Amino acid sequence: MLEFRNVSKGYGDTSVIKNLKFKVKDGEFLAILGFSGSGKTTLINLMAGLVMPDKGEVLFKGQPVTGPGPERGLVFQSYALMPWLTVQGNIALAVDAVHGAKPKAERAALVAKYIAMVGLSHAIDRRPAELSGGMRQRVAVARALAMSPEVLLMDEPLSALDALTRANVAAEIEAIWEADRRTVVLITNDVDEALVLADRIACLNPDGTLGEVFDVGLSRPRDRNKMGENPTFKALRAAITAYLMDVGMAAKTAETRRLPAVTPRHATPKAYAEAAASQIDDRYLQFSQLHKIYPTPKGPLTVVEDFNLTLKKGEFVSLIGHSGCGKSTVLTMTAGLNSISKGAIKLDGYHVEGADPERAVVFQSPNLFPWLTAKENVAIGVDKVYPKASQAERQEVVEYYLERVGLGDQMDKSAADMSNGMRQRVGIARAFALSPKLLLLDEPFGMLDSLTRWELQEVLMEVWSRTKVTAVCVTHDVDEAILLADRVVMMTNGPRATIGKITEVNLPRPRSRKALMDHPDYYHYRQQVLDFLEEYEHGAHKKDAA
Repeated sequence: MLEFRNVSKGYGDTSVIKNLKFKVKDGEFLAILGFSGSGKTTLINLMAGLVMPDKGEVLFKGQPVTGPGPERGLVFQSYALMPWLTVQGNIALAVDAVHGAKPKAERAALVAKYIAMVGLSHAIDRRPAELSGGMRQRVAVARALAMSPEVLLMDEPLSALDALTRANVAAEIEAIWEADRRTVVLITNDVDEALVLADRIACLNPDGTLGEVFDVGLSRPRDRNKMGENPTFKALRAAITAYLMDVGMAAKTAETRRLPAVTPRHATPKAYAEAAASQIDDRYLQFSQLHKIYPTPKGPLTVVEDFNLTLKKGEFVSLIGHSGCGKSTVLTMTAGLNSISKGAIKLDGYHVEGADPERAVVFQSPNLFPWLTAKENVAIGVDKVYPKASQAERQEVVEYYLERVGLGDQMDKSAADMSNGMRQRVGIARAFALSPKLLLLDEPFGMLDSLTRWELQEVLMEVWSRTKVTAVCVTHDVDEAILLADRVVMMTNGPRATIGKITEVNLPRPRSRKALMDHPDYYHYRQQVLDFLEEYEHGAHKKDAA
């Protein structure tokens, strides 16, 4: 259906795609994995005919692609819906464009068919503003399908969705593909998503060349919650992850300094050692009958109830659950950014009341001052935490942690000129530099591509292993939860969310993603968390929890 013959594409002096040669078979589901900047969007735009190659040619059914056409339907990462039109109106635009010659009744039947295909018949009269992110993306998929394309091209259509919605929309895409086996090309940075959906997985290298191609020899239908029991899945997952990490890290080395194995030139500062001194306590952080209740016009709404948990000093806990289960609410109450409705939080023997630098927070977005350098952004907090330290000592703290997160040669770069991954490194350095008693992480890598996320997880673990600061990380990523934590705390669905299950992660430290996948117990822990999330997918009540 599609063929690339020595295709290259660049913009100005920057080469993006280099000498690509591959074919997509009729009826095949091909997933293309790659990291930010590897040319994934350029690749899909070449297939769609939105851009033309500088060298070589792209063929559709043996003929050169000279521009866009309805036979190649495209689903973008962003929804791009007409906000003033309903679901029905948005789909009707596509149907009318392709089937304008058909009678009105036939066109209306086609609109209804594609809306039903993506499970939105109940929302036919809603406008995009009244839909969730997952529902909007389903409208975009239905609109592409309504064009009756021979090839469906999807450019990271699920990346902006939460984990549950992403899994559900992916399942719908698979069901649609199974129904008529039209050719599909999916761009993604999620290895599991590619393994669940694709017949073949092609890796796009960071330099824009085609990397290794993997045949996915897994029988269909594929249940993502049970895949961890399949040895073929585990072997493929490990091989693809290892390949991507190897080529990705090699490409990143020239741009971002790797954490050295040798002792850093800045020894641990005296100011940090003094601020970190604290009593050792098996009940260092205590949540006791914690509740969060919001007033609403219909009466009080209990979002979190009876949340009880105790952490030892130096323990790392991951908090996981479906969207809306109160994970971030618990975290913001712990940070002192959200009032406690009932119950108590005690840290190192004292009640948590209001925000305090002793509880450092790393948010999903690092919230830096864009006009300040990395060093200046970190120094703001350090100057407050070490008022008795000399200027030289405070500078030592700042430079020590920026070096630890791999920004030793980027300290004087302004935040405005940094990538998202670099900004998040500054956010992590800033949090550790505060010498906190407690580190709170709220989906710290959720907005990053897979390579940057994997890289920063390693950075976080490396710095944490040196400080052993008590930490709580909110995440929706099962692998991230297990990789980072001593315990994974799973929350039931909201409202009235609470702790449903706790899993002890007895895996050796220091940990790396590649080593973890080879550990015999890793998939056992992973399956425990996936089973819990599956149980609560449809709103199981907390009293039914294991």
